[in-house]
Order: sequence, then structure tokens, then C-alpha cells
Amino acid sequence: MDKVLEHHSSDILISGGGIAGLTATCAFAQAGYSVICVDPKPPIMDESNPQADLRSTAFLQPARNTLRDAGLWDQLAPFATPLQTMRLADAGGSKNEVRAVADFNASEISDEPFAWNLTNWMLSRELVKRIENLPNARLVTGAITGRITTRTQQTLVNVGGEQFRCRLLIGADGRNSTTRSEMGIGVKTWRYGQKALAFAVSHTQPHDNISTEIHRTGGPFTTVPLPDQNGQHMSSIIWMETSANAASLHSLDETAFNVALNARSCGILGEMTLATRRNLWPIIAQKAERLVAQRYALIAEAAHVIPPIGAQGLNMSLADMQALLTLSDIHELGSDAHLMAYEKARKGDIDLRIRGVDALNRAAMAQSENLRDLRLKGLQALHGLAPLRTSIMKKGLGA
Repeated sequence: MDKVLEHHSSDILISGGGIAGLTATCAFAQAGYSVICVDPKPPIMDESNPQADLRSTAFLQPARNTLRDAGLWDQLAPFATPLQTMRLADAGGSKNEVRAVADFNASEISDEPFAWNLTNWMLSRELVKRIENLPNARLVTGAITGRITTRTQQTLVNVGGEQFRCRLLIGADGRNSTTRSEMGIGVKTWRYGQKALAFAVSHTQPHDNISTEIHRTGGPFTTVPLPDQNGQHMSSIIWMETSANAASLHSLDETAFNVALNARSCGILGEMTLATRRNLWPIIAQKAERLVAQRYALIAEAAHVIPPIGAQGLNMSLADMQALLTLSDIHELGSDAHLMAYEKARKGDIDLRIRGVDALNRAAMAQSENLRDLRLKGLQALHGLAPLRTSIMKKGLGA
């Protein structure tokens, strides 16, 4: 593998400088490939920036192992908060209060936590630092990926008016992927009429390394542990609601929003107080019709999008990247055999997780009393049968 990174030539060109694209850059470079990552905008690495991504990502055990193999984990671990317990709570009764709780504790299946949570803006900062220290990796920003010409042995990509050459082009450029469109790959999209609010809060009770999803009509309200700051307990929040309700909540002043926030949280972490601005984005599920074309592979949200439930989204993305990397040890990078093996390895798992999260989200949105009661019984059944409970936990981790 070429350790020397020529100005416009590399083993791999990655279109997309989000978390997935930056992580893939580090992982493939760590494996010895020369990698160029391109994005129209520079990564935002400061929480105070109005465009900063205030969401957080819970890296499940397999994803943590991928980060470790990529030489990233030691750098990220000091900022990570372990998630020991995944708690599902149902608040679908006539009152806005928790009426049932199901805890899934990692100790039942592992000596380690389920996951480790990191804020997205901080991840961007640390990933860029890592790329800067890798001699065979380069980040190019301010340039749009344009025309793509594939050949048997290489792909030619127009980036900002200049021609780049690579053996494999990876599309990691998000749900509205321009490289996917350029390669003629279609997508199927499901819309839920939902939006999600993402923000951080301080709260009066410790989170005890528990991530909680509170299910109620409109969508789940999820708390994800963050490190304490200035003596205050902190968590990241993803609050899914119908689009109209989400927009109304987003427009509230801080005082009114805190009142609504504490009503929806059902007091699970004591009194909550908004600690950051609120980001708002639409909830969809989406799947590319195929994952590959000649000398081209889709990963992450360019390949699949799911609602933020069960910490599956970015973990699916890292599973894409890991499969593509592992299979390059068996097949020539970017060859038809490599890409066909990648599609075969990932298609079933992607389909399964899209269907599973879709079902969970629709159950969480249930409005009728009968459907809410059915959701409650389902939650109780999932938790009450130990073999089923441990099986679900293992499947959630990717086993």
C-alpha cells in the first residue's frame, strides 16, 4: 500500500468530512492506505459556533473496537462517558408520567459498558487532529465533489475544478449525497412527520451512566449521559416530536422551554435546565437502492438514514467502514470482488436495522389508547423474559 500521498492521487478519496468520513479517513490511513477526504465546508470544532453539531454519539462496543483499531480510542477516551444501562420507559398513559421502566444492563452480557458517549463537535475536533498527524492522510475543504469518471483501475473525480485520481471513491457525503446522485444510485425514503430537537441540559440528579428513552405520543425523548461540568450533572437530549410541535418548542423562549422540558422528562433526572442552544432537524428513514458502483462505495448516511433510536445510526456507519476495510485485506481495493463482497456483507444488517428502528419509532408515535397499551405490554414482555432480553441486547451490539 502506498504510504506517500501525492497531491491529487491517493488510494482512497472520501467525499464527506462529517464524523463518518473523518473516521473512515483515519481508519484507512491507519491501515496503510493513502487517503484524501474532501468536503465543501471545514469541520466545525468549537461548541460556541452557531453551526456546531450539538448532538452526541454513543459508540457501541464494536464501534469502540473500530476506533481502537484506527488508533483513535486513546485520544477520544478522556472525553467519553460510559453508558452502562439502556433504559426504556413508557409514559403513554393519560398523565405525562412514567408508568413502566425496562432496564437493559450491560453487565448481563459483558464486563464492559454498552457504549461510550461523545459530543459530535468534539469528535470532529479530535478526528481532524488525528488526520493532521497521519502522513498518508489529508483533509481538503472548501471544494465541491463534481463529475465522476470511473475506469477499470481507477476513478477520476473533479474536486473544486481539479482532477483527483483514486482506486476507490467512498461516498460519505450524507443523506443528500451528490456522489450517489452522480453515480446514478437512487434511494427509498420514509417520512414520519417528525422533527428532533438536540441540545444539552444540566440536571439536579446524577445520570448514573444510564441512557433513557421515554416513549410517548410524538416520539421518544432520549437522555444520554455527558461528563459533569463545573460541578453540574449534564446530559445530551434528543427530543422527537411531530413537526408542528417540534417547531413550536423550538420557538419558545428559554423559560417556557424549560417548563415544557421538565414536563416531558417526567422528572427522571430531577430538575432540568437548558444548557445550550437547540438544534432542529427532520426525521426520516432512507436506504440507497444499492451500496456500490464501479470503484465506488456508499457508507453512513449516504447509504442509510434511521431515526435516532437505540444508538444505531453512526454505529451502522462504522460497521460499513469496518466491513469495507476488512474486506480490502481479502480483495483488491476497489475491485468488483471487493465491492460485491461489501454489499453482501452489509445489505442484510442494514435492512434489519432500518426495519427494527422504523417499527420502534412507529410504536413510540402511537396515539390511540389501545396502541399505547400494546406498546406497554410489548415493553414489559421484552424485559420480563431474560433470554429474550439478553438476545435483544446482543443484537443491539451487533452480535
